[in-house]
Order: sequence, then structure tokens, then C-alpha cells
Amino acid sequence: MMAGGERGFRGKGMPVQKVSRLMESAGVRLLASGTIVLACLPLAGIAVAADASGNVPASQIQSPFLKPLADTQSALLRLRVAASAAVPAAIAAVIAPANAGGGAPQTTAAIPGNAVKAAPAGPLVTKTAVHPDQMPEPFLQTQAPASVQAPAAPPAAPKADDGISSPQPASSAAPAPAAAPQPAPTFADLLHKALDAFAAAPLEGRDVKERRELRAAVADLYGTRQYAPLWLDDGKPNAAAKSAMARLAHAGDDGLSLDGMPAPVFTQDADGLATAEINLTMQVVAYARQASGSRIEPLRIGRLIGAKPAIPAPSAILTSVAAAGADAGTVLEAFNPPQAGYRALRDKLAELRREMPTARGPIPRGPTLRVGMSDPRVPLIRAKFGLDTAQESASKNLRYDTRVAAAVAHFQKAYGLPASGVLTTRTIAALSGGQPSRLEAELIANMEMWRWMPRDMGKNRIEVNIPDFTVRAFRDDKMVWSNKVIVGKPKTPTPVFSSLIHYVIVNPYWNVPPSIVRKEMLPKLEQDPTYLARMGFETFTRHGHLVVRQPPGPKNALGRIKFIFPNDYAVYLHDTPARHLFNDKRRAFSHGCVRVDEPFGLAQAVFGPDSRWTEQRVERLVGGARHYINLPEPMPIHIEYFTAFVDADNHLQLRDDLYGYTRKVALALGLESRRLQGHEAVSIESRRIKRRRSAQPERPSEFAPD
Repeated sequence: MMAGGERGFRGKGMPVQKVSRLMESAGVRLLASGTIVLACLPLAGIAVAADASGNVPASQIQSPFLKPLADTQSALLRLRVAASAAVPAAIAAVIAPANAGGGAPQTTAAIPGNAVKAAPAGPLVTKTAVHPDQMPEPFLQTQAPASVQAPAAPPAAPKADDGISSPQPASSAAPAPAAAPQPAPTFADLLHKALDAFAAAPLEGRDVKERRELRAAVADLYGTRQYAPLWLDDGKPNAAAKSAMARLAHAGDDGLSLDGMPAPVFTQDADGLATAEINLTMQVVAYARQASGSRIEPLRIGRLIGAKPAIPAPSAILTSVAAAGADAGTVLEAFNPPQAGYRALRDKLAELRREMPTARGPIPRGPTLRVGMSDPRVPLIRAKFGLDTAQESASKNLRYDTRVAAAVAHFQKAYGLPASGVLTTRTIAALSGGQPSRLEAELIANMEMWRWMPRDMGKNRIEVNIPDFTVRAFRDDKMVWSNKVIVGKPKTPTPVFSSLIHYVIVNPYWNVPPSIVRKEMLPKLEQDPTYLARMGFETFTRHGHLVVRQPPGPKNALGRIKFIFPNDYAVYLHDTPARHLFNDKRRAFSHGCVRVDEPFGLAQAVFGPDSRWTEQRVERLVGGARHYINLPEPMPIHIEYFTAFVDADNHLQLRDDLYGYTRKVALALGLESRRLQGHEAVSIESRRIKRRRSAQPERPSEFAPD
């Protein structure tokens, strides 16, 4: 390793701990943190210094003690010391003076990282300016081993006649070497540190565990990228960042809310850029997740809501949006529902915010007004619609005439209310100054329920809207058929879910659900033991349980045909013998299943226009044996709940909140919806129907099969 004593020794760099152990094994100790200082105590007259490249030439090693160490551990001789702008001068080797006992001088060598001239053997004093902030921890001197005798110290130099002192031996306290310089942190280092702090920051409120996992997932994504930023190029927001921020600024257009989230503010400061990077990332993730339906768990709204929105992972969101570049905003917006029904509500929300007229004051509640009645609220209504230009005549005209009624009817039609021209409680609420927020709440709540629907509902499909009491068939995304339906009562609601229709059954049996047997049939059977037989029901036991079944026929509660689609609720679409119930506007009479007014028309729509199973052919099977007819391919069916929708004429339609889901969604979103329009009317109407239904005589055929 060392030839002729002249070759320099180079090493590849070693851990400080290992260097220290190797030095100590040879009587050399690492004396200061961050700086290599050699104390070759058994040797006299040693001065060790590095050259400009940081190497220790062999010529500077005057002791045979260091040679074996250099031969076996050459890596030790590439020693670096602190060097920075604060310490421009190298820390030179310092040789301690001889001790009082006349021993040889003790040598301590500091190896700098820049050029230092070789120090000669013997006494030497070198002064170096060291900045206070760069001072290392005090180091310890190593005592010479007792078995090694140090040579005698040289005599002190005499004073010169001119009074100038000769150089004196160095003090026993050598100046402390400077701390090793720390490399400037990269942006990846800063981002890593900021993400760690963000992930560990305390959280309060709801869903703390989920939010903590979300932060961890974001940090993991950056870790896979070696903490390279998503939204920055050369310290500036890239095209993806600008496009995404433009979309985020319009989150309210889709009824989304990023309130409370820090906005990304890109500055020239590196720490500020790291913070802005994280803030933009979290806003993008929040927008996409909200748009996908993450804000509300549907089961919290109703136990029979089986819709399950698909929420994308943060990594999928960020990867797709950041990779889109200038189209990042478009990709981000696409996380909202793509269905035409959703987009129509979104357009109506924007229209409402632009054009909803503002009253000069709220219209007080009062009795329902019809043509010919007089009321002190009429002048406010006239002012609302600008019917009178003369203020004096308007204030005196208290009559609710045909002109006022026509204006009210036009307003009602435009906002999905029954266009009767009668000033109802619901119309008053719509005309009042606070109504826009309540109507907004209803629209946003319905937009939120669209997020629960499958993104691909099928071009050919069946949709049942529970609050509208309507079934619709679509071919190539165009409605081709619609019909009235009867849905579940508020106490026995129809479930909300999606499935596939596989087949239909003509002349079906009705296997009465155990809940109906227990709650409705057994009490009647106790009063009349012949009740079930008299009503045409068959009874038998299966696995020790009573089974009640109604055979096909004109009294069968399922009617003549039913449509089968797998689900967890044991519900289906079917015919019914209780035809008169379709005359009611509020058709909520079943135990959960959906009864169709024209079931054979639905069969034609399900089988398709080119099928040999026409409406007439299917109907001819009625009255015979039970028939199963498979569909050429399963057809998607979606049982939905929308109290606000836009019809084919682009008119907003509002329906009563039959099961209270809209109000619950609005409340869950934190909207001003405790007084959702129509809520009181729904309650009043429910009581009326209850009274009307209780006054009707019992009809056995009204037993619902669900």
C-alpha cells in the first residue's frame, strides 16, 4: 500500500464510528464530532497535514507507528474536516508543548479538507479564526500509553536582544475544529419533511381514521416518486396545476365544497412551494372523491339503500390528473357523474343561481289563496312579478285575481310545482327571499344521490324513480316507454339499488313473506280459522316452518306476470289485481315491491322491439301453466330516488320527499335544509292519505307480495 514512503494514501470514505474504532485500536482517537483530529500520543515530533485534494502524503508521516496502520487501513488516510464560508482558513495541525516532567511534546493533528503546508516536527503554533456557530464540541486529549517513553522536549529559545519574543510552544488547549458542513437540502428533502409533518399533524372532527389513512396514502404516493413534485416544474406551477386549480375554483358548480381546506399559494420560497404542493394535492383528491360520492355513506341515509358509490384511490386520482397536463381540469371534472340526468340538474342549479328572482321582502305565511280571495299579501305578490307599475294602486289592490293567479301558475310550472295558480304553502316558500338556498339544497342533494348510481347504467335499461311513481325503459339511452307504478309505503320502503333482469314469469305463484304471514295473516287466522283457505291460499310446512303460498289466478297478489332480478331484498316488479290504486297520485301502498300498471308493455320494452316475444304473445300465456321466459341478455334495472329531475321538455320537476332521503342528504351535507320546501306539505299529505286509507274497506287482493 505504501511504496518508498512517498505515495499518498487514498480511501473511499468510511463511517465515522468505524474510523473511530480503527484509530483507537492504534492509539489514535477521533476527538471532535464532525472533524477528524488525530492524537498520536506515543510519538514525538509528528505533524500530519493534508494536501489540496484532501490526501495525507506519505512524506508527512514521520513515525513507523502510522505506517502499519496505513498499510492495512489505507481508507483511514482520506480524512476530511469541516470547511465552509464561515471558516475560510483550514484548521492546521497543532502540536502540544512538552509536559512539565520534561517529556516529549504531545502531537495532535487536524486534517483539513483544503491545502495545508506540511508541518515540521517539533513545536508549532498555528492560529485559525473559527466562527462561534461552527465550533465543535470540546474534544478530549488522549493520554500516552505508559509503556511508551516520549523523547525529551527541546530547550526553549532564548530571548533576543531586540526584545522581540521568539515563538512559544503551543498551549495545551488546542482550538476546537469547526463542524462538518451539511449539504443544502433538496426540494425532495423539503417535501419529504413537509409530508411527514402533515401526516403526523393532529386531526379533529369526524372520520379521523379515514382522513389519517388518506394522508398516509398521499405520502406513500410521493414516496414511490422519490418525493418528486406533481405540480411543479423548475419551481413554478406546471400546466396540470394551472388547469386543476381552474377546475377547483368552480367546485361549487357541481355542489361540491372545499371550504376549510388551505388553498395552494405558490411562492418563490422553497418551504412555501412544498406547502403549496401538498395543499393542491389534497384539494385535487378531495374534489375527485367528493365528485365520486365519498361525502355520504348511503346506508346512513336509509338502511334499504343498497347503492355503493365507487370511490377512487388517491394514487389513481393524482396519477390521472397530473398526467393530463393542460387537460387536468377536464379529467378532474370527469369524476362527477356522466349521466344526462345529473348534468341537467347541474344546469338547473346554475340557472337558479343566475335567474332566481328576489322578492322585495319575504311573503308571510297565511291561508291558501285562490282566485277571488283578498289578502294583505297580494301586493307583495304583485310586486314580485311586476304586475303593477303604480305603487299606490298596487298597495290598495288586495284581490287575488286571474292575472295574479296566471303569474303564479307560470312560476309554479317553471319550478316544478303543480301549475294550479293557487298560492299554496309550498309556493309561498318558493317565492320568499330565503327560498333559493332551500331549492339549491334540494337540487344539490339530488345531484349527490346521482353520485351513488353506477357510472355505466347501460344504454338499454329500466329505471324506476320512487318519488315519481314511474318506470321508464331506455333503448340506446333514449326513453322509449314509461308507465305508472306503485311503490312501498314509508314504513315499508322500496329499496334503492341496481341489478339485472334475467327472466320473467307468467302465471306466478306468490310465496308470502314470513313477515306478512306473522304480522298480517296470523292475527286474521286467529279470528277466522278458515281465513287462508277462504282467500285461496295454500299452506304447508317446510323445515318445520309454516309456508303460505297463493296459486296463480285472478286474485293472485302478483297478478299475471313478474320480473325477476337478483337482489338482497326479495323484491321485484310485477302485475297486481288492485287496478284502482293506480288512480292515486301518491301511489305508496306496497310492502316494498314495485307494481306496474301495464306489465305486458314493460315485457315488450324489456324483450326489445325485435324480439319474437311481443306484448300480445306474452299476454296469451295468461291463465295456463307457469312459464319462464329468459331475456336474450340480462337488462340493467335501477331503482332510484330523485325528488328533483328535469323532464324531456327541460322543465325542472320536484316531487315530495316520500321517505325523507332528500332532506337527510341535505342535512348530511350541511346545507340549509331543515325547512326544505314541501316538507310540511309532505307531512300533511301523509296524514291525509293515512286517514283516507283507514276509511277504505279491506280488500284481500291488496295484500302486497313484498
